[in-house]
Amino acid sequence: MSDLDEQLCEFRLGVGQEELDDLRERLGRVRWPDELPGVGRAYGMPLDRMRELVGHWREEYDWRAAEARLNAWPQFTTVIDGARVHFAHLRSPEPDATPLLMTHGWPGSLVEFQRVAGPLTDPRAHGGDPADAFHLVLPSIPGFGLSGPTTETGWEFKRVARAFGVLMERLGHRSYGVQGGDWGAAISRELGLIRPDHVIGVHLNLLPGGGATAEPRPKELAALSPAERERTLASWERYRIWSREKQGYADIQATRPQTLAYGLNDSPVGLLAWIAEKFTEWSDPACPVDRDQMLTNVMLYWLTGTAGSAARIYYERAHAAYAGRPPEVSRTPTALADFPRDNFIPLRHIAARTDTIVRWTSFDRGGHFPAMEVPELLVGDIRAFFRQLRRPACENALGAGPHRM
Repeated sequence: MSDLDEQLCEFRLGVGQEELDDLRERLGRVRWPDELPGVGRAYGMPLDRMRELVGHWREEYDWRAAEARLNAWPQFTTVIDGARVHFAHLRSPEPDATPLLMTHGWPGSLVEFQRVAGPLTDPRAHGGDPADAFHLVLPSIPGFGLSGPTTETGWEFKRVARAFGVLMERLGHRSYGVQGGDWGAAISRELGLIRPDHVIGVHLNLLPGGGATAEPRPKELAALSPAERERTLASWERYRIWSREKQGYADIQATRPQTLAYGLNDSPVGLLAWIAEKFTEWSDPACPVDRDQMLTNVMLYWLTGTAGSAARIYYERAHAAYAGRPPEVSRTPTALADFPRDNFIPLRHIAARTDTIVRWTSFDRGGHFPAMEVPELLVGDIRAFFRQLRRPACENALGAGPHRM
């Protein structure tokens, strides 16, 4: 590895006006599809909803304001294992703050963390305890957004985790926590597995493989408490619906991401429909994702041309040598924040087989994007988990049960 590869280069967004003009022109000449009457969302994103979103994107959404907000964060790029890695590095004003790597998923980006960054880095300014402060590292997964497209095969989540471990070394963080959902959960969990001497705790808002993916047998159900039995049956039913009605996007991205990329890279409306559907279906209707924040997230895919390269992480995982194997057991202390409108219902007895769960919090609202939907709940749970890890071991054992909020 050359010294050049290890350099950290300052990064600042500066999108040319010609790119914004091109986008506006494309949005103004959409070739709209037909739609069957009365089908709602059963066939995908409704036409009237897409017309409203595109009109807002073209006429009212302010990219320059969003660009300025992103540029308020110190950002950098570096090269790790041959791939460019973009990240924001937000240092807390509290000198003893805990370093925390937070990783987004698909179809997300570091934009997901805009509403939690302030309270996490500077709790004193947000009515919290300064002892709960974090130095945040917010990377863009290679192939996603501001990291730009990957240039070789093999960038599945385990390779990303190894790269992010190197990133934390370069930043001088020898002991740190990790947090994530979606692909960020898989990456965070893997970091706790491969770097147990450096990762002090893993906080997840999705547990990979932690739900019922096969019909529970009577013997399994009989061994559970009534509450866990009911939850297991609900988890299985949600998984059945997911497999039948909602998994198509993942199957396409895991098998033909290049074919998909032509449409997503050429049509901003096609890209918006592909992503907005997920923000609509995977969020809690009681606390929906802010429309402009979602559009800023879409913009990062559009402006960087990374919709296709981001999709490849599904292909790489599906075709990796470990595909289909059970997960390795992680001994790193792990917390799960369980949000009721997420895609899967996690199960404590399944999670216990592979993860060292020391905190489990079931919330009464929120979905797949809690940092955008219910930032105050996510911030509170992250703070509580790492505060718990700072306690003596005997106190940790006493606090290892489930929490409900």
